[in-house]
Amino acid sequence: MYSAKLMEHFTNPRNVGEIADADGIGMEGNPTCGDAMKIFIKVENDVIRDVKFQTFGCGAAIAVSSMITEMAKGKTLEEAYAITKQDVADALDGLPPQKMHCSNLGADALRKAIEDYQSKHKQN
Repeated sequence: MYSAKLMEHFTNPRNVGEIADADGIGMEGNPTCGDAMKIFIKVENDVIRDVKFQTFGCGAAIAVSSMITEMAKGKTLEEAYAITKQDVADALDGLPPQKMHCSNLGADALRKAIEDYQSKHKQN
């Protein structure tokens, strides 16, 4: 059973699309279920100013993508990097146990986007 909040993010996802000149891009997938997620971030002064996603997957994966982008927007890179899979699941008022792996994808894709940004902007 999906929560009303999860269904809202599935049927009306936020931040869908891509950022052509993204500062960081993170991709994550689960070969077992076939879900694939790509997150794009735009960073200004170490704060995520814009974030978009493209997801191929089930309703839970789409809802997780929508929620993680909402959670990351306006946060510092450090704050966004600290978002856990449980944080995402809690923000969606829970995920069925068999769909918890979807929340892993969101947190992992966001972290990879941040790592991509950091690798391109290393401080010497």
